Amino acid sequence: MSLVCRIFLTILCSAATAGSVAAKPPNIVLIVADDLGWADLGCYGNRFNETPRLDKLATQGVRFTDFYSAGPVCSPTRAAIQSGQYQARFGLTAHIPGHWRPFEKLAEPPCALELPLEVVTIAERLRDAGYATGYFGKWHLGGRGFSPKDQGYETVDERQGHTVPGRQQPPPGSGPRRACDYLAELTEKFIDTHKAKPFFVQVSPFAVHIPLDTTPQLKAKYEAKPKAFGYASHPLYAGLLEELDQCVGRVLDAIDRNGITNDTLVIFTSDNGGLERETGGWPGTTNAPLRNEKGSLYEGGIRVPTIIRWPGVTRAGSVTGRPAISTDFYPTALDAAGLKPDPKVPADGVSLLPVIRDPAADLNRDTLFWHYPHYHHSRPSGAVRAREWKLIEFFDTGAVELYRLAEDLGEATELSAKYPPMANALRERLRVWRKSVGAQMPQRNPAYDPKRTGEWWNRARVEKTDAPGTPKAAGKNPP
Repeated sequence: MSLVCRIFLTILCSAATAGSVAAKPPNIVLIVADDLGWADLGCYGNRFNETPRLDKLATQGVRFTDFYSAGPVCSPTRAAIQSGQYQARFGLTAHIPGHWRPFEKLAEPPCALELPLEVVTIAERLRDAGYATGYFGKWHLGGRGFSPKDQGYETVDERQGHTVPGRQQPPPGSGPRRACDYLAELTEKFIDTHKAKPFFVQVSPFAVHIPLDTTPQLKAKYEAKPKAFGYASHPLYAGLLEELDQCVGRVLDAIDRNGITNDTLVIFTSDNGGLERETGGWPGTTNAPLRNEKGSLYEGGIRVPTIIRWPGVTRAGSVTGRPAISTDFYPTALDAAGLKPDPKVPADGVSLLPVIRDPAADLNRDTLFWHYPHYHHSRPSGAVRAREWKLIEFFDTGAVELYRLAEDLGEATELSAKYPPMANALRERLRVWRKSVGAQMPQRNPAYDPKRTGEWWNRARVEKTDAPGTPKAAGKNPP
């Protein structure tokens, strides 16, 4: 065969491949980890935890360095993923049912206890377009009448925790199973069943949420491993993360085994930043070089690991520093599936396909917003990021903090006094945004008692409880 013929055939094959990607809607697999910090994965620089499957996924797709969860705790971010909207629009701004600080200076606004049924979820849009839809794992967006089955997911197994009791397994098993293993098996079966048509499946393991727990084998493995300098190096945390990594690996293997790798868009992310202090008070993870942790609007609470792979579309091993957020998954899925957004629904996210194709591409958006009017690991606050600048406004004092992230990733140098015009402009932009989405604000608390501000109450049981991070009784903490 002549060189000209070979070149001609290569061009034809390339055109056919490109055409098949565009002609057939891709399968979409969304994996949402729980409380996984930005600095926890090997591909993000961690030197203690072992995450070979996620690290390999990063070499096959695009890794985001500046990806953000829409909220600093789980339910708000999960609501943003399902709706493609800022969760402040429907008042779901805290984890359900949330903690309560009844004697603080500010009274928190009430938090919605479910994702409204009026919201057209990502699953409903894709289901109506012919996709098979499945949901496996943690939901945390409402109970009876507001479950994944009520929000567009056809095949559902909703659960939390790190083990699945035998009586809860269909059919009932002889003993408990590790949850990551169980969810991986459900996802494998879903993929095997629906491989012939487009499918959308969300997998939401409980890992690496507290209480930390792992298998005896993995616990022993990481107890014997030398600790990494400057990192918490928690054996239970590392073992649980390896279980999560194995779950991801099994899902990817199922995609490969069914020959649909090139037809499948895979997204991996976390619902919020890492929790640095376990319930018992000992270190779980470390978000350094980021500041603070889950429950705050500093980078450690909202910047999360995110990897996207779509062979033939993403550039293998690429990295992008474009700021993106959880609300972007919805329009990205619609764009990939060839569906147009509903003009009646607020467009809070943007499609990530431009940076999936070219990591240097511009998303034509320069501002991200957060609203967290609650006491948790920080104080009621809002935040805005505009390009390299970030401002946090604290509602109890009215104070603002300004940071230049490009040169201060750890938010160590506060710049509002040095750049007052920038601080004022971002504060005004944040105020206008809050008004546009109808964000509920905390109010002056008539029950304010300076002597009792440190009390934490359980919102569901309306009773006093321990603060997050409270040490357990002597002798109960692990070594």
